[in-house]
Amino acid sequence: MIEGYTKLDPSKTYLITGGAGFIGFFLSKKLLDHGCRVVGMDNLNDYYDVSLKENRLKQLEGYVRYTFIKEDISDKEMVIKVFEDYKPTIIVNLAAQAGVRYSIENPDSYIKSNIIGFYNILEACRHNPVDHLVYASSSSVYGANEKVPFSTEDQVDNPVSLYAASKKSNELMAHTYSQLYGIPSTGLRFFTVYGPMGRPDMAYFGFTEKIFKGEKIEVFNFGDCSRDFTYIDDIVESVARILGNPPAKKVDKDSILNGIQYAVYNIGNNQPEQLTDYIAALEKALSKAVGRTMVAEKEFLPMQQGDVKATYSDSSPLERDFDFKPSTSIEKGLQKFADWYVEYYKVK
Repeated sequence: MIEGYTKLDPSKTYLITGGAGFIGFFLSKKLLDHGCRVVGMDNLNDYYDVSLKENRLKQLEGYVRYTFIKEDISDKEMVIKVFEDYKPTIIVNLAAQAGVRYSIENPDSYIKSNIIGFYNILEACRHNPVDHLVYASSSSVYGANEKVPFSTEDQVDNPVSLYAASKKSNELMAHTYSQLYGIPSTGLRFFTVYGPMGRPDMAYFGFTEKIFKGEKIEVFNFGDCSRDFTYIDDIVESVARILGNPPAKKVDKDSILNGIQYAVYNIGNNQPEQLTDYIAALEKALSKAVGRTMVAEKEFLPMQQGDVKATYSDSSPLERDFDFKPSTSIEKGLQKFADWYVEYYKVK
């Protein structure tokens, strides 16, 4: 176990792909606040509101140790050039085509970004050795698993979406490159991240927009769903503790995996919440933020294709190895989101 908070190292250069994204922005800011050198990459695609991504980047402009590169990780030559030019020592690959439902409508973008793009990052690490590769996986890899809470020791061979399959493939690819080329790598299975400046394609964000417009919100599986909602600050703190601590080398002289440095962690609140309770907490937070009662009109619908009934993280290995456990309540987290939303979008 790491004793206390592990300080980030200002002598190292951190490359964060998906740097204009939700997690990428907040992680970049934390690193910069600790004096680190950060290179951010993002293609600024229009999967969701580009202006939100641009506003995140504006908040990083004042940091002299920050460089932003508008490029796509699916461009292998560009990725290799960035590694050669900036010589990053710690890589955080957060760039990906997000969204479970969108993967059914537009599968090509998932292959391009999540498969080819991640392969390019691995190849760049292979030819430009790094101290640690940390990459975003997802709780979606657990797919149709019914055993809860979800443990990284569980089999994850039943994905129910292309997005989930692409994230599982990232774990397999990283394992292979770690074993073959000695790349220390850690995969992070994030559980339903939320908070201020979050992704507009996420349910809580869409609910908020419709509640203020007086429109019906769609509640799938007739409300019988639960999610392990994880507040952004808890996500970033977890990642920050992991960055400077690559996995220990596996010791098994009789195994081909002897010496491999590879790990996967869940990062979740270890506290699944019923969707109906989450909506009630959101209504209360929005009501407080605007000073009047806000109640969602609900349309209850069957489960959507590619979705799952429940997510539930066993985050005990994270707590064991890094002395930290995500614990922000949905009431506290949603209030911070609601206050931000009302101010950012000038809700009256």
